[in-house]
Amino acid sequence: MQASESREVERRSLYQRNMLEIRGAFEAGASGEGTLAARTAVVDELIHDLWSHAADSNPTLSAGVSLLAVGGYGRRELFPCSDVDLLFLLDVKVNEKEVKESLRWIGQQMWDCGIRISQTIRRLSECERFSEENAEFSLSLLDHRFLEGDAALYAKLADESVPKLLGRDHKAILARLLELTRERHGRYGDTLFHLEPNIKDCPGGLRDVHVCGWIKLLNGDSGTAATVTGSTGFHQAVEFLRLVRCFLHYRHERDDNTLDWQAQDAAAAAAIGLPGDRNQSVDAAYWMRLYFRHARRVERALKRAIEDLPSPQKRLRRFSLKRGDAAVDASHGFRIERGQIVLEAAQERADDPAQDPEIVLEIFAAMARTGYAPGRDTEERLSQALASISSNLEEGPSLWSRLQAILTGPYAGNALRSMHAAGILELLIPEFHGIDALVIRDAYHRYTVDEHTFVLIDTLHGLESAPIPSKLEWGSRQEWASRFGGLLRELPHPALLYLTALLHDTGKGRSTGDHAAESARMARGLLARLELDLYESDLVLSLITHHLEMSSALRRDIFDAETVRAFAGKVQTPELLRMLTLFTYADINAVHPDALTPWKAENLWRLYIATANYLDRSVDDERVGAEEAHELVDRVSALMPDQRSAVAEYLDGFPERYVRTRSPDQIRTHFRMAEQLSVNRVQLDFRYAPTVSELTVVTPDRALLFANMTGALAAWGMNIVTADAFSNRQGIVVDSFRFTDTFRTLEMNASEHERFVKSIFDVMTGALSVEKLLSGRRRARRKAPKVVVEPRVEFNDEASSHSTLLEVNAQDVPGLLRALSLTLAAQGHNIEVALVDTEGESAIDVFYLTHNGERLQKRQQHTLRSALLRAMEENAAS
Repeated sequence: MQASESREVERRSLYQRNMLEIRGAFEAGASGEGTLAARTAVVDELIHDLWSHAADSNPTLSAGVSLLAVGGYGRRELFPCSDVDLLFLLDVKVNEKEVKESLRWIGQQMWDCGIRISQTIRRLSECERFSEENAEFSLSLLDHRFLEGDAALYAKLADESVPKLLGRDHKAILARLLELTRERHGRYGDTLFHLEPNIKDCPGGLRDVHVCGWIKLLNGDSGTAATVTGSTGFHQAVEFLRLVRCFLHYRHERDDNTLDWQAQDAAAAAAIGLPGDRNQSVDAAYWMRLYFRHARRVERALKRAIEDLPSPQKRLRRFSLKRGDAAVDASHGFRIERGQIVLEAAQERADDPAQDPEIVLEIFAAMARTGYAPGRDTEERLSQALASISSNLEEGPSLWSRLQAILTGPYAGNALRSMHAAGILELLIPEFHGIDALVIRDAYHRYTVDEHTFVLIDTLHGLESAPIPSKLEWGSRQEWASRFGGLLRELPHPALLYLTALLHDTGKGRSTGDHAAESARMARGLLARLELDLYESDLVLSLITHHLEMSSALRRDIFDAETVRAFAGKVQTPELLRMLTLFTYADINAVHPDALTPWKAENLWRLYIATANYLDRSVDDERVGAEEAHELVDRVSALMPDQRSAVAEYLDGFPERYVRTRSPDQIRTHFRMAEQLSVNRVQLDFRYAPTVSELTVVTPDRALLFANMTGALAAWGMNIVTADAFSNRQGIVVDSFRFTDTFRTLEMNASEHERFVKSIFDVMTGALSVEKLLSGRRRARRKAPKVVVEPRVEFNDEASSHSTLLEVNAQDVPGLLRALSLTLAAQGHNIEVALVDTEGESAIDVFYLTHNGERLQKRQQHTLRSALLRAMEENAAS
């Protein structure tokens, strides 16, 4: 082996040994800051060695070329698997061709050591120019550090070029930085509360730490971006995030910054970021509360950094609250100054307004009313005055009056968040403390419990101002927001709805069982302290106790009279029904951004109307069904002149759910498809959409029909999110499946649409075996579930007047619906109605079953339960 090759092997070996030592030190308890500095020092040493070797071969490198560390490397923040950002700075007199091979060799040697590098070659003049298209380069220059080469050339960059860039373009750079930050936050839904957050790029992550430093530097603070940030609490949050990112890099062995569920479990078990001995382990949900609290500190620091900017820069961002039109009175104790709520100085008054509960609560009422937020000094003074506020606080009607003013303001959600951050919300409502940053690990809820509460209140206030949609928006989220908004504006006691929203999940902090009952028990204490009258207290307690009932009812056939009757028996009064309807709309929306689909909103509205009719008894159930069916025949027949009797014959026998959930145009399509059955016994209607596609089959009823459809869709990798199955008196089946394209097969290959429909058709006609189609598809390796869902099978003979209701809760895995359908068919049971839904990793499948036209007997239910559990176990293992 030649000497150069031997040296390269030795160099790589030394670097790897150093990396193992750093990892060992980290696992033994080294700090995040120390781990980053250690890797930075090792890379510095490697670069010095490589540069020395390259300069011996090419003297040009010593004069006219500088090697700089920029970005994270420039900040001495090299995480275990981070890229190393290098800038080769060339003097104007240097010909790039003369040094290009040497620079390439340095880069190649680093790659051979296992280091990912990002290298850039620039001249001084290029470093002085700012380009919006490549703003990242200018930002990386804010954290420059000299490594090797021409020191005089580097001095020109540090003393002349960078100051010139900042002096001329700092406003443009700052504007672009805020724009990039806004876009990045938008990709994460403008919230730090994610089930599996990216601790670098999410709001409140390490990238926001860097933004805080850059903002201060661009705004004229001295030092580098790495040295101008923060308080003790801020630095504790940064250290926590550094430790977590180091842990993730070592765990994943790559630059992967996603804190997935398995990583959360492992980090909690290893006590990452906890003070003291890492041998202690904690619950993952508790550990995530610490993460969110630290992330909120970073988020708050960024907010304050932006608030400190001059007004023109502020207007370039979307981080300030929207401003209400209502004016804030210049009342005693505080004023509005530069768009912020500012407390009067204590020396300006005989008493300190920060210690006066009336003034403090009026501040947050003003924030809820107008959207103006307390300034930094005001927030700090309020936090420091908690003891005095507590001792001076009066309860009873006075407190309820001020709390109402906060809850009913259009920006109540933000006011409550600010109160929560300052510790004032827990002072007023100690019951709220248990859900601070509380994580619900069910793969369905996006937010922590406290943030879910605030998003719910935001949603309700959004309904108040929902505009009337245009014709193009009918059937959209905007339409439903407008419709439910009308319901909200009719409420006689809206403050009670907002109070319910604030308290409905407080029981989750103490209960692992029925949290609704625990929340109601905890609410009684607050209601007594507020001295609400008996009617108001009963209304709030009833809402909290029953706040899940409407969501549960949506998993039933809401067009079955028994479903409506049972639900009406729980709500009992029209006012409670209206409030629970609005609460359920907002509660589902506050789970995660995609939870409230137009389909769910429509069913929620239909259940509200059906229950309202039942409660006021203004409409007879049987006569309504007959009249509406008659009306529907008229509406469909209007689209098809001279075919009224044929339409009536087609509709005869369909469940009420079918005729109520389909528009006349949809029913006309299905009717036309049914007319073609004499030509072809399988009619398909495929509606593709990038998000959720729909496939409807119209065909004569026969064995295994539903099972074969679900199998064919599974063979194509489609994930069924909802499904309906109906049949009329003639034995014509209309089955509709809504599904997502797991592998984006149809999205990426438009030519596959025709082949997809053809294969479904072949399966339904028997020309192609579904087993053959399934066997021809290579099984993807299933990811380990985030939450294990134990299978549960339940029967209910009271939920329907004509069928046995079967509800299956299980892990949402491919092939589940087909396995269930095959089992039902094998037992000889008929599916009258099928309702399929998913929540996170839970599949919730509801079937209305008959056997020879009758409900299932207890013996049949027992046999079917055993068969279903066995089928689910076999499907999960396959």
